[in-house]
Amino acid sequence: MKTAVVHDWLISFGGAEKVLNEILELYPSPVFTLLASLDQKRSGNIGKYAITHSFIQNLPRAETQYRNYLPFFPLAIERFNLSEYDLIISSSHAVAKGVKKKKEQLHICYCHTPMRYAWDLEEHYLNTMGFIKATAAKQILKYLRKWDLKTSDRVDTFIANSHFVAERIRRLYGREATVIYPPVSIDRFKPQQKKENFYLTVSRLVPYKRVDLIVEAFNQMPHKTLKIVGTGPEMENLQKKGNSNIEFLGFQSDEVVQTLLASAKGFIFAAEEDFGIAPLEAQASGTAVIAYGRGGSLETIISEKTGLFFQEQIVADLLTTIELFETMQWDASFIRAHSEQFDKEQFKKKFKQFIDQQWEYFCENNYSSRR
Repeated sequence: MKTAVVHDWLISFGGAEKVLNEILELYPSPVFTLLASLDQKRSGNIGKYAITHSFIQNLPRAETQYRNYLPFFPLAIERFNLSEYDLIISSSHAVAKGVKKKKEQLHICYCHTPMRYAWDLEEHYLNTMGFIKATAAKQILKYLRKWDLKTSDRVDTFIANSHFVAERIRRLYGREATVIYPPVSIDRFKPQQKKENFYLTVSRLVPYKRVDLIVEAFNQMPHKTLKIVGTGPEMENLQKKGNSNIEFLGFQSDEVVQTLLASAKGFIFAAEEDFGIAPLEAQASGTAVIAYGRGGSLETIISEKTGLFFQEQIVADLLTTIELFETMQWDASFIRAHSEQFDKEQFKKKFKQFIDQQWEYFCENNYSSRR
């Protein structure tokens, strides 16, 4: 079978790109994406495959302000001509699943989430705009929701990265999805029982990650140290808010992150995430997690065994949970053992088995219909 892989965009090497990297290892294929500017040294093996980008790549300041071109994303993804391929695998958290196909092609979508811009984050993003921009954005988001629903029919089979996302696919698209958890490179992390006296979060600094909530909480605990790894558009604002007990480390190498994860007293994760690889990397390092009790975290953290949940995204609730966290004993070996069920080898085994089964079934049905 001749395979093509479609991915929304290749800007940073985050969780979705780690999934893409493993998919390409299983099914070496050309990659079609809206735009690509990945640092070759920070992109796994993705760079060794042929990458085709859309016209979005050539628009002014697209690499840094690509979200401004959101209204053009559906048009850009639909302009890819994939007619020569038998199997299309899309890795989608925005528009990749909307790529066009013919009935004699099989399209399997690994869905990280239905389009967040259109469904979940509308109010959040509109609140950051003035009246005129917000009025225009409402119409754009209305169009994107309509397009997103319509193009769900272009997918033959959905894979969801968590039960949380599978439920959203069912609710929004009326489709069932098989759950295959994303790959985590567990063997990269070494558990450490003895911890140092600091808390850690590793995150892109964008609004929905709610790093602002963590900063506000630690502003009220000047005797506790918080280290923040990551960059993003919120960095400057967060640095202005943060007191001297909060260290902004920016981008760090994998080796430094691994050391920090193993040494931290606890890892804090304040987002409602569809899955959340960072909390699992912390657990692979034997470090317990304090997480917001919604979304994929509920599927990867065992309350009072590998971490604790706070129930509301408010400072008071996070502060109370941190106080409780410090009264408990955490077993790094148990935490590490729990994380191993999410290892990337498990992902590769389940993903390949599922794709091959779907392809065999698809071929049998197509052959039968032509006889």
